Amino acid sequence: MQSQIDTIPLFPLNSVMFPKGRISLQIFEPRYIDMVAQCMRDGGGFGIVLISEGSEVMRLGQKMDVHRVGTFCEVVDWNQLPNGLLGITVEGRRTFQLVETWRESNQLCRAVVKFREQDGISGSAVEVGFEFEEYVELLKGLSRHPAIADLKLEVSFDNLREVAWRLSDLLPIASKEKQTLLELEDPIARLQQIELYIKAMNN
Repeated sequence: MQSQIDTIPLFPLNSVMFPKGRISLQIFEPRYIDMVAQCMRDGGGFGIVLISEGSEVMRLGQKMDVHRVGTFCEVVDWNQLPNGLLGITVEGRRTFQLVETWRESNQLCRAVVKFREQDGISGSAVEVGFEFEEYVELLKGLSRHPAIADLKLEVSFDNLREVAWRLSDLLPIASKEKQTLLELEDPIARLQQIELYIKAMNN
């Protein structure tokens, strides 16, 4: 399948997102309020990328760098929070590689990206072989946690791609390690790296 090239707005965060994962966000900067409003009008989305240097909130003169692989997401729910800010829930759709980035006049980051079509919700399913059943059981256990259940995630436990995405999401590892998993496009490679992280946690 040929990779699709597109131009999308970016939302740099100190967290990593995977396809079919969900993140709740508070939107208060004008550039992001405008971005979300446009996405909701047009039915579009934006890319979430992990910040490698800098902070989520814009500061005058501050440099910000981001990692080169991120996840395109769409708004699936929104509401006004008790503090008056806009609250949204976004869901990941597919991963991408950054090709070129720039800032617009309102300081919104925008990028040309190359979508990794197989590493997304439209990618072909990968059967879960016997050797990966322990990961399915681990994921089922994590999914029963009340905080996870509240996200209302729909997980196909017989698709190795989804098992790898959700374990990458839910395991208690640092954002840098999650980014390493995101950059591994193949689900088997992801699970092999997850196994290394689990062994390190148990030592």
